[in-house]
Amino acid sequence: MVETNNRKGDPGSDSPQPKRCLLALEDGETFAGIAFGKAGTTTGELVFNTSLSGYQEILTDPSYAGQIVTLTYPEIGNYGTNDEDVESRKIFARGLVIRHLSRRFSNWRATASLSDFLEAQGILGISDVDTRAITRHIRDKGAMRSAMSTEILDPEKLVDLAKSSSEMEGADLTEEVTTKEPYKVGVGKYKVAVMDFGVKKSILDQLAARDMALTVYPASAKADKLLADKPDAVFLSNGPGDPAACSGVLNELPKLISAGLPIFGICLGHQLLCISMGAQTYKLKFGHRGGNQPVKDLLTGKVEITCQNHGFAVSEETMPESLELTHVNLNDHSVEGFRHKTLPIFGVQYHPESSPGPHDANYLFQRFFDLIESHRKVSV
Repeated sequence: MVETNNRKGDPGSDSPQPKRCLLALEDGETFAGIAFGKAGTTTGELVFNTSLSGYQEILTDPSYAGQIVTLTYPEIGNYGTNDEDVESRKIFARGLVIRHLSRRFSNWRATASLSDFLEAQGILGISDVDTRAITRHIRDKGAMRSAMSTEILDPEKLVDLAKSSSEMEGADLTEEVTTKEPYKVGVGKYKVAVMDFGVKKSILDQLAARDMALTVYPASAKADKLLADKPDAVFLSNGPGDPAACSGVLNELPKLISAGLPIFGICLGHQLLCISMGAQTYKLKFGHRGGNQPVKDLLTGKVEITCQNHGFAVSEETMPESLELTHVNLNDHSVEGFRHKTLPIFGVQYHPESSPGPHDANYLFQRFFDLIESHRKVSV
C-alpha cells in the first residue's frame, strides 16, 4: 500500500528548504540548528522547562516574558496548536528551543502547526539542537543571557549580542504583560480584586469557578482604587521578572495588607507579599520550570507534584516572625508557601492551576474561597 502525503498538518513535498539558525549564550557557547516560526533575531534569558506537554500554554504564559525557553522533552509540535489552549492574549516568551519539530500534527482540536503559530506572532524557534546538552549547561552554569538569529550566523557577533542584552535581575516586566484597563470575569458570591502582573487565563477560570466575581486591575493600579471598589478579597497573580524591582507595586501592597482583607498570592504575587512584609528574595541558579516539582505541605504532611515557573525565590532566613512557612520544595528545600500568623493572608510559589501540569494543588483555590467566607462571617 502506497502512503499518500495528505495527513493533517503534513507540509507536503513543496516545503521550503530549512533555514539555518544559531543560538549563542553569553558565556560563549553556541548551538547551530534549523529555524522555524518567524525568521529574525531575538534575545532573552535562556531557561529550560521539563514538562512533557503543554508547549502552547508555556509559550503564552506571561511569566516567560524576557526569556527564551528550552523544552527538554524531545518531540514537540506533534499535536499542533489550537484557539483554546492559550493562557494570555499572545506569546510572551521571546523564543523557543527544541530538539525535534514534528513534521505532522494530529489532534481533533488542532487548527495550526506550532511553526505557523509562532510565525503568526513573530516568534523565532530553533530545532535540531541538542537540548539535553543545553539543559545540562544551564544546570551547571545557571540561566544566562542568550541570542538567537537567522540573520547573524557569526558565532562571535551573536555572543556579543547576548552579552549586551538585558539582565533579568533588576527587571520589572509587569507593565509589559499586564492588562491596560480593568475588566471583569465571572459572576459570583464574592467580589475579588485581581492584581494582574501577568495572570494566566486558567487562574482566572479556577477562581471564577469557585463563586468569585473577579475584577482584574492593571499592575499599576493604586490600592486606594481597589479598596474604593469594596472587594471581599484580593488576589495577586503570577508574573515575570525580578520581584524586588517592582517598586510601584511594592509601594501599594502595604495599604492592601493593612486593610485586613483576605489575600492570596501565586508565584510573583507570593514573592511580592513576602517582600512587603519584610522578607527578601534571591535569584535561583536555573529556576524551577516544569510540571514535576515535588512540594511538601507542612500543614498536612502531604507531598504534591506541582507545576512551577520561577527564577527567583523567597529567602527563608529573612522571613519575619509574623509569617509561617507552609510549603517547601523537596528538591532544594526552597520556600514554596507561607501564611500570615494573624492576618488572612497566604501565598504559594508554585502554580496550583497547572496548565500544563498535575492538579494536586487545586485545593488552594478552595482554601482561598473558604478563607473569604470565614472572614465575611466574622466581619458581619
